[in-house]
Amino acid sequence: MKALHDATLKQFASDNYAGAHPEILEAIATANGGHQVAYGEDVYTHRLREVFADHFGDGVEVFPVFNGTGANVVGLQSMLPRWGAVIAASTAHINVDENGAPERVGAMKLLTVDAPDGKLTPELIDREAWGWGDEHRAQPLAVSITQSTELGTLYTPEEIRAIADHAHTRGMKLHMDGARIANAAASLDVPLRAITTDAGVDVLSFGGTKNGLLYGEAVVALNPAASEGLIYLRKMNMQLASKLRFASAQLIALLEGDLWLRSAQRSNAAAARLRGALDTLVANGELPDLGFTQPTQVNAVFATLPDGVADRLRESFRFYDWDAAKNEVRWMCSFDTTDDDVDAFVAAIREVLST
Repeated sequence: MKALHDATLKQFASDNYAGAHPEILEAIATANGGHQVAYGEDVYTHRLREVFADHFGDGVEVFPVFNGTGANVVGLQSMLPRWGAVIAASTAHINVDENGAPERVGAMKLLTVDAPDGKLTPELIDREAWGWGDEHRAQPLAVSITQSTELGTLYTPEEIRAIADHAHTRGMKLHMDGARIANAAASLDVPLRAITTDAGVDVLSFGGTKNGLLYGEAVVALNPAASEGLIYLRKMNMQLASKLRFASAQLIALLEGDLWLRSAQRSNAAAARLRGALDTLVANGELPDLGFTQPTQVNAVFATLPDGVADRLRESFRFYDWDAAKNEVRWMCSFDTTDDDVDAFVAAIREVLST
């Protein structure tokens, strides 16, 4: 097949724009050939359970799925009865970017709380953690947090533990949307289990696609007693791949060595380089109209631009508005974002803001 795009062109819109890491493609090729039992009874999926146990602890259960929305819906469904509700930040992906799937497909009520930095706290959770036993109110039985958050901010292990303890004492379970969990662990310089199993998370949606996989996430029951029916719910929600060995092989390649960490460190470093270069230009008075709305802790930079500037800049680089009413934009870096890519983007920002 003839290539239909310029493979040298990089964008700053989403880490989903990046292709698959070469080591992931190699893993798929390695798993190919011959026959393996379908629907997860293959040797690669068996090995994957061992790999996840190495990272998250003995006894965890892992269920590869197609995508992040599927992982969140299946994982949360396994934690709730039909009358259950989930407390989440108003900016949470399950509330804003999944087209109602948790509520329409998962049949669960979302109880959202405003969190300016994207992070829940025990105090914020308590705004919706009430009404148990009231037949007129969906019962708050789970809390969902995102690591890193949709605003690029981080929960420390201590903050997650405080939320977990708070939720558990109120009879609720804790779910983590870990679409960018590798970026979080890399930034915090901690093992994956330090912000999940050891911090009291019950069920994790583990993200791979944003960190170099061709496709694939996983629902991880860190505390299997807090969930049930995952083997059935995955199939019911159309998230069970027949040739599951290829999803499992990708996750093995990501986690068996340090690829997950190297890729996350690269995308984080690219965002830090972008933010650092722009901070310097602002401090020097060269870009007085550029502002920032969140700290840059992982691979995302949130900025504000003067009227009309974003569209002019998008003539060269694609990226998304975050809050168009405030002229707030989001710039994302990926595992394949190079220093030259960042420098070219900085030069473009400088040129557009200077004209």
